[in-house]
Amino acid sequence: MPSSNHLITTVLLLLLLLLLPPPPTTAKFREAPAFINGKTCPISKYPKYPSDPSTIHIAMTLDYSSPYLRGSIAGILSILQHSTCPENIFFHFITIQGRVNKINTTILSTFPYLRYTLYAFRPASVTPLISSSIRRALDEPLNYARIHLANLLTPSVNRVIYLDSDIIVVDDIVKLWRIELNGRVLGAPEYCHANFTHYFTRTFWYHPNFSKTFENRRPCYFNTGVMVIDLQKWRNDGYTQKLEHWMRVQKRYRIYELGSLPPFLLVFAGNVKQVEHRWNQHGLGGDNLEGQCRDLHPGPVSLLHWSGKGKPWLRLDSKKPCPLDSLWAPYDLYQHESLFSDS
Repeated sequence: MPSSNHLITTVLLLLLLLLLPPPPTTAKFREAPAFINGKTCPISKYPKYPSDPSTIHIAMTLDYSSPYLRGSIAGILSILQHSTCPENIFFHFITIQGRVNKINTTILSTFPYLRYTLYAFRPASVTPLISSSIRRALDEPLNYARIHLANLLTPSVNRVIYLDSDIIVVDDIVKLWRIELNGRVLGAPEYCHANFTHYFTRTFWYHPNFSKTFENRRPCYFNTGVMVIDLQKWRNDGYTQKLEHWMRVQKRYRIYELGSLPPFLLVFAGNVKQVEHRWNQHGLGGDNLEGQCRDLHPGPVSLLHWSGKGKPWLRLDSKKPCPLDSLWAPYDLYQHESLFSDS
């Protein structure tokens, strides 16, 4: 017969197991349908290779342990569904090193016909440069992967559309792909009516060297969640190093409060190719603190962007959706109740 000590140990172990939280369920998504090119689409000579000239390149980050994976999957589906030539789209997915296999399994089961490459991103490459911001989700290392796209993506890719994980495309992405950058490194919708001074602290504006940064430039706010990037010019002119310079300045002087956006404004604002506002109806997630409901901007819509704290999948799961969250819901392939929350 077991000793009394053995029985006590067994009981204690059972109690401990009951008190422990249940292990997280693996996120599963329904399989998306296959999307076929229309008759007018250019024929790819090398359909399996990203260097084919008829290919549209899109870069996104995918984080297996984050609530944003659900948003990314919905965004991918929306892009394919509204594309005339979906088979000509090649996705470049960046994920945290060590999670590549899990992400690959998810993509293969959800989009079996998708053309894509997975890139492993090392958090250590940016963690020492990251400063805390007004919302913890903005401080995740993967949020800074866009700074390293030119180094991460294969050198044969000279141009890419970068998209955030909280977007839905409701137009043909080829229209955005074909915009002319006219010698600029970056194209994005600009908003010149915004109060630009709000994106930097008093320390920045009162420092004699920092305040001269925008001299001879007409800086306008642009959202980094939708960007068309000339990767070759980026590589040639060392823009990763220019962005990292301002991250080091931030570490020492605290010149901004908002994650990875301000370095892009410091480097590019005033030298961005203007893209139609329809390609980034941003701010649908409200502000970064409360995440309150917002309406669409006036004008046509090609891309909806839930930037801000409020994410549509979280609000829908909580039974407290905003009116515009109903536009996101048809692209949701998630099969289970939400297991995550933003912070």
